[in-house]
Amino acid sequence: MNDAKIRLRYLGQTIRLLYPGQGSPLAYSLLPHALLPRRLAPRRWWHAPLGSRVTLPIEGSISAHLSEVFGTPIQTVLHVRPAKRANRKPILEAHSSSGLIAFVKIGDTARAGELINNEAAALKKLADLPLKTVVPPVVLHHGRWNDLSVLALSPLPVVRGRVPSTLLTGAVREIAGTGGPEHAWHGDLSPWNVSPSADGRLLVWDWERYEVGVPYGFDAMHHLFQRALRRMDPPTAARACLAQAVGVLAPLGLTSAQARQTALRYLIALADRHAADGHEPLGPPGRWLSPLVDPQELLT
Repeated sequence: MNDAKIRLRYLGQTIRLLYPGQGSPLAYSLLPHALLPRRLAPRRWWHAPLGSRVTLPIEGSISAHLSEVFGTPIQTVLHVRPAKRANRKPILEAHSSSGLIAFVKIGDTARAGELINNEAAALKKLADLPLKTVVPPVVLHHGRWNDLSVLALSPLPVVRGRVPSTLLTGAVREIAGTGGPEHAWHGDLSPWNVSPSADGRLLVWDWERYEVGVPYGFDAMHHLFQRALRRMDPPTAARACLAQAVGVLAPLGLTSAQARQTALRYLIALADRHAADGHEPLGPPGRWLSPLVDPQELLT
């Protein structure tokens, strides 16, 4: 089944979940078109040449619920997500008459609900800390609707661009410090979850995997590995992660031996996460991880 069919099937399930009412329908457009579904947005006249028309009931829908939450009429844009993801969940943009006011995550499965609740707790904790380098979103609402977890977050003023290595290192250090002596990590400090801000700080979103009590430097390893996966297959990216660990972790004060050990422990932790999620996006660990870890003597 191709990507478009997978997205459309999951979209159908999501629509039935989030727009279950029988009230007066509102016209939406599937954009850019049904063969490349990415967003379901309120229909506008300029959508006619491309966007497929879909009508959704608003009464009793997530849009009506968000209107009550924010105390103003809300229109939603639904991101059409790939179904083959362990942490998939409906993501919506909440728009008022003044523009985008929130990104909203919906816990449509038990696992998605756990991740959303973990992110809410992490962000509430961070809101009470005097962060100087990292800028996380603000929790605008966290509650339940139709037995689903709902988390609304403030939009960040994202400007895409390469993150300077010194800024990333500072962010890794500050995030680790939020856990005190045990260290913490963001858990998914990937290139697509960060952006340099106009004032020189680092915007960071998607805190679902935030965790305390991990080896110092895991976030730096994750960022390195995810960048490598964009241009390499998993076994090659894993080898690159280990080979570059010393240079990446030296600014954090880790020795060569500590850096290599941290890289190996990170890769093992990532494989364990995939196993717990019941999802192997990199393939079986026996192919990309074991050939790298088995010869090492750094984990004793």
